[in-house]
Amino acid sequence: MAALRVATWNINSLRLRVGLLDRLVEALRPDVICLQETKVPDGLFPAEALGPLGYPHTVFRGMKGYNGVAILSRVPLEVHEGAPDWCGKGDCRHVAAALQTPAGPVELHNFYVPAGGDVPDRTQNPKYGHKLDFVAEAGAWFAARPLARSVLVGDLNIAPLEQDVWSHKQLLGVVSHTPPETEGLNVWLNAGFVDAVRHFVPAEQKLYSWWSYRNQDWRASDRGRRLDHVWVTPDLQPGLRSQTILRDARDWPRGSDHVPVCVELEV
Repeated sequence: MAALRVATWNINSLRLRVGLLDRLVEALRPDVICLQETKVPDGLFPAEALGPLGYPHTVFRGMKGYNGVAILSRVPLEVHEGAPDWCGKGDCRHVAAALQTPAGPVELHNFYVPAGGDVPDRTQNPKYGHKLDFVAEAGAWFAARPLARSVLVGDLNIAPLEQDVWSHKQLLGVVSHTPPETEGLNVWLNAGFVDAVRHFVPAEQKLYSWWSYRNQDWRASDRGRRLDHVWVTPDLQPGLRSQTILRDARDWPRGSDHVPVCVELEV
């Protein structure tokens, strides 16, 4: 078995923040970096700028100005095809690859789930309906597949547990923590995964990966949400070694409102 460190980060524009990846690599030393909200069409993907980081194996799907996902890997990989066009939108929210490790391939899925707008009502807000449909479709797709040696990461845009938000009571009606969202995400999780970060951190302990740009002193107010996740299939759970939520990244110059999340496991 070999150690594998997988980091996930909603970078909120790859070209704007590509220089911050040096800091992520220095802090976490990941073998694989999964990025969301890259906001760059494939033809303009900054492969040359990423070259010095030492991640020669890449797979990415992007579009102009919105969404976009990418996997940067030191481990050889093969692109995983066959996933549906989620909700028929063609909006570059999922990319997958098979990592070629010495003990056999590890299937890696990188997701950027729709944010869902501001109003938690699908009749008034189609974006919220799209989010619920996306999560339901993803959960059903994974439930229908045989899952083994798989890792799922990304900005899932839902804080599922009471202690994944700064105030469960006040955020029950706020998109990202409403019951339809958390219930849908748990159905997806239970389709064949375990929450790798909560494997280490009890559900009773507050844990966040996102703080709004509106919070001028985010550390003092600490009104966060855990929107970024790493899941593994149960066969990989015994190999889990550590997790890191890199809170200090929230203070990086021109940083994202999300911070990187990293899990190390033996595969």
